[in-house]
Amino acid sequence: MAITTFPTVEKCASIGREKDTVVADLDGTLLRGRSSFPYFALVAFETGGVLRLLFVLLASPLAGILYYFISESAGIQVLIFATYVGMRLSDIESVARAVLPKFYSSDLHPESWRVFSSCGKRCVLTANPRIMVESFLKDSLGADMVLGTEIGTYKGRATGIVCKPGVLVGKKKADALRSAFGETQPEIGLGDRHTDVPFMALCKKGYIVPPKPEVKAVTNDKLPKPVIFHDGRLVHKPTPLLALLTILWIPIGFLLACLRIAAGSLLPMPLVYYAFWALGVRVTVKGNPPPPVKKSTGQSGVLFICSHRTLLDPIFLSTALGRPIPAVTYSVSRLSEIISPIKTVRLSRDRATDAAMIKKLLQSGDLAICPEGTTCREPFLLRFSALFAELTDQLVPVAMVNKMSMFHGTTARGWKGMDPFYFFMNPSPAYEVTFLNKLPMELTCSSGKSSHEVANYIQRVIAATLSYECTTFTRKDKYRALAGNDGTVVEKPLLKPNKVMGC
Repeated sequence: MAITTFPTVEKCASIGREKDTVVADLDGTLLRGRSSFPYFALVAFETGGVLRLLFVLLASPLAGILYYFISESAGIQVLIFATYVGMRLSDIESVARAVLPKFYSSDLHPESWRVFSSCGKRCVLTANPRIMVESFLKDSLGADMVLGTEIGTYKGRATGIVCKPGVLVGKKKADALRSAFGETQPEIGLGDRHTDVPFMALCKKGYIVPPKPEVKAVTNDKLPKPVIFHDGRLVHKPTPLLALLTILWIPIGFLLACLRIAAGSLLPMPLVYYAFWALGVRVTVKGNPPPPVKKSTGQSGVLFICSHRTLLDPIFLSTALGRPIPAVTYSVSRLSEIISPIKTVRLSRDRATDAAMIKKLLQSGDLAICPEGTTCREPFLLRFSALFAELTDQLVPVAMVNKMSMFHGTTARGWKGMDPFYFFMNPSPAYEVTFLNKLPMELTCSSGKSSHEVANYIQRVIAATLSYECTTFTRKDKYRALAGNDGTVVEKPLLKPNKVMGC
């Protein structure tokens, strides 16, 4: 049956499909992009680093020749081998859960998703390794069944060899569908190329997803589980060209990062702002920061309440102020402490001990704190822990936002000591520091407000400034999302913060 005999997906009704079953291909069908190379490249880089990415990039011309001129299955096998051979299964599963959903969800085809999401039972048939796509498809898109290529394993590592029946392409897709459903015919089959015809012919009705015209991806707010927490170092999906540029840039970027870090660590703080600009780091300061407190007056220092984007937030706060501001923190690597141009003080997670230490630090001068407790890359603010509101009335909210074009400066899976290096490895990283008005005395705990009310108010003020949304998520929610069975979390409305201090 020719592919032209199938109508396009726009002609498929999505009303009253609650009892229907849909079977869909992935690349080019549920996703707008027809190439799976970017996702193999993501797995390669996030699990094996730049050398593994280089290996996959070098293998891609051979894979392309085999795919387009000899055998689609053979081309995919080359990519699978180059990407997965020798990798730990636990690392593959971690990337599939914490990294790939962000990129998959940003490429979702609106018409395919309209039909797919309307059906009561959802199945995905794909040539991609099942281990790579199953987490996203089940946890984010609500797929009931995922039939994909199986890869061989040995002692907890992938061999890179495809298990029988081989790569699910063409007739093998139809065989997998027949094996899963028996004589039962799914109501809808969605595909995008001639090798999808065999499985589409087994469905009661088949629909083609055409490559043209190009459509806009489904927005994050339309997904059943919008991605709030995600991991990985790469900002953009690595096409072959972007992967090549990344590989070529990393040695240059690392040297540039070392130079930028050295400038920030060794120069006097009033000069750091200008040194950063000379080295391509853009720092934008908005609002009117308060003047430093004179110790002779005996007045307590100001507590800067910062939104948390990277561990560099207090450093860029200090850069904006032109003077070093100490910061309290939980988990900062020893390397980050050594290269930090400001004093960092570790918290003990004991409420009374931490409160006493923060009060003592404020007696010596200004202090910075990030009450979200952990970073979030998306336009959301996590729940603000409330202890800081009980310790002082001198509160100045600070809205921090950064821009990175190549690498993320945060990680949950990797070595956090490399976070500053990855941030400064961006060609032209940028930070925007917005100082908001000092909290009026009538909105502080001294005027009868509870610490939760104060924390919630500051969270809302910062969120409004950044056009972010407030959530009730905490540090534990983030690491549970990235380490558990679900790499995505549904945004929840603002509720009362917990009573555990976070920084």
